[in-house]
Amino acid sequence: MPTRELTPPARIPAPWRSDPYADAVSAGRGPLFLRRTDGWMLPLEVERWCAEADPSDLTVLDRCHGPVIDIGCGPGRLVTALAARGHPVLGVDLSPAAVDRTRRSGGTALCRSVFDPLPGEGRWGTALLIDGNVGIGGDPAALLGRVARVTAPGGLLLAEAAAADVDERVEVRVDDGRGRTGPPFPWARVGVTALTRYASRAGWYAAEQWAVSGRAFVALRR
Repeated sequence: MPTRELTPPARIPAPWRSDPYADAVSAGRGPLFLRRTDGWMLPLEVERWCAEADPSDLTVLDRCHGPVIDIGCGPGRLVTALAARGHPVLGVDLSPAAVDRTRRSGGTALCRSVFDPLPGEGRWGTALLIDGNVGIGGDPAALLGRVARVTAPGGLLLAEAAAADVDERVEVRVDDGRGRTGPPFPWARVGVTALTRYASRAGWYAAEQWAVSGRAFVALRR
């Protein structure tokens, strides 16, 4: 009986890797959006992410202490700024393009998920979830619980919340606004109220809240 050669299944590209995000980060500019299944689109600030840390970012950097891990570091503006201040700092991101840009800027970064094993687990003095990265994985409670295991006892988490008072878990795609999209993945958007509620369940308490230039931040302690 003749054998039939099987066609291997098509490889599904991973979000943030072979999609418009990688191209935008490499180029340093958008347009770029997160697009929900209902068509609503959230603009992504690629140009700001690829620039130097701005005055709003500095309010975060000023509160960092000890070794810092930047979860979802993107092109690495915070990693390089912290390194220039003398902090031991590591960026973690799923995007090879973002990690490459961070390294070319002089920062240290790993292409890895926060839910994978990470160097120095349980010893990081400060963790960052900035630029909407509380949405990673689409489950803020699970993410905040994971970050609690990454940071040291008594460690600090500096997180950016959505400016609006929202609490949503959705499926999104990266969209360049010109017809090209990436694969779907889960995401979340939470405002300060929802963020502090999820944080409390994960063993964090809100030590400080502040807002600057339309951005909302929370400092959380274990």
